[in-house]
Amino acid sequence: MYPIVDLVECQTIAAVQEEQLLEPALESEVNIIFLLTGSIFNIKELVDRVKAAGKHVFLHMEFIEGIAADKSGVAYVAKNIEPTGIISTRSNLIRVAKEMNLMAIQRIFLIDRNAVVKGIKVIEQSLPDAVEVMPGVMPRVIQEMTNLTPLPIIAGGLIDTKKEINDALAAGALAVSVGTSELWF
Repeated sequence: MYPIVDLVECQTIAAVQEEQLLEPALESEVNIIFLLTGSIFNIKELVDRVKAAGKHVFLHMEFIEGIAADKSGVAYVAKNIEPTGIISTRSNLIRVAKEMNLMAIQRIFLIDRNAVVKGIKVIEQSLPDAVEVMPGVMPRVIQEMTNLTPLPIIAGGLIDTKKEINDALAAGALAVSVGTSELWF
């Protein structure tokens, strides 16, 4: 079993894209927050607020201003920011995060059949704790991904309704990351 499965209490994950949406995420029922915002100047404070609220926090390495999405950036995050883990589209960062005892979520974009095949190869090499597939409004592809890899699947991107969340979960997703605060339940 993958440790991330044990973290998920609420199958909706708050994908916070703007700092002003952090407070609604903290007040919501979600127990995992994906931070897709922040900078080197405030990311420690944001992470500490999430942790103080008793929630888990994952930083999307490509979206934190002033922290490079490279080996040194991940090392800095692990040592100084101390989130639960990171999210990245870059498989080399997933491997580095794992070496630094951070959980890691590999984000992949499934735009065609070739992307599915390539995505499976990437996750076999990077060995993340989970895979976030985007867009998350493709139940058939989510089900296919759950059949192709034993890793937990998180659906994300273009999710606008409770039905789309339920469809992704019914297709086998462990959880669904959502940027719309009205859906953080």
